[in-house]
Amino acid sequence: MALFQKLYRYDAEQFLPISLDKAWEFFSSPNNLKEITPDHLGFKITNGTGQGAMYPGMLITYIVRPVLGIPMRWCTEITHVSHNKYFIDEQRFGPYACWHHEHHFEEVDGGVLMKDTIFYGVPFGIIGRIANRLFVRKEIANIFTYRKVVTDSLFAS
Repeated sequence: MALFQKLYRYDAEQFLPISLDKAWEFFSSPNNLKEITPDHLGFKITNGTGQGAMYPGMLITYIVRPVLGIPMRWCTEITHVSHNKYFIDEQRFGPYACWHHEHHFEEVDGGVLMKDTIFYGVPFGIIGRIANRLFVRKEIANIFTYRKVVTDSLFAS
């Protein structure tokens, strides 16, 4: 099966006209994930909020409906945190064969440059590769487009 597995990369970048502290406070809080996730995904956090500051080893569980409204459980672990610089979440179980998401924050003139890098794998071998080409990658791109629109509105100067 590993012979047919492929690892994909998706990158997103966004400028935010806010302070580094404000960007970090918003994006490092699991409580804000639903607000920046498209409604059609039926995203619901089932635990991992209210635990204070994010820390390595923190587990967050969700229910998400990525395909045909079918609910799927997803568990991510925060594996690395460098305050105001970056954090990394990795799927422990869920819809992907692999999910590694790096969130980087850089203070720039007039605000913050936020960069996301995602390495992901789609299960089911060749069927997963076809699914990625047909809709998975597009859905990831749509999620980041939605996030940009929402956060541009939230943090408009």
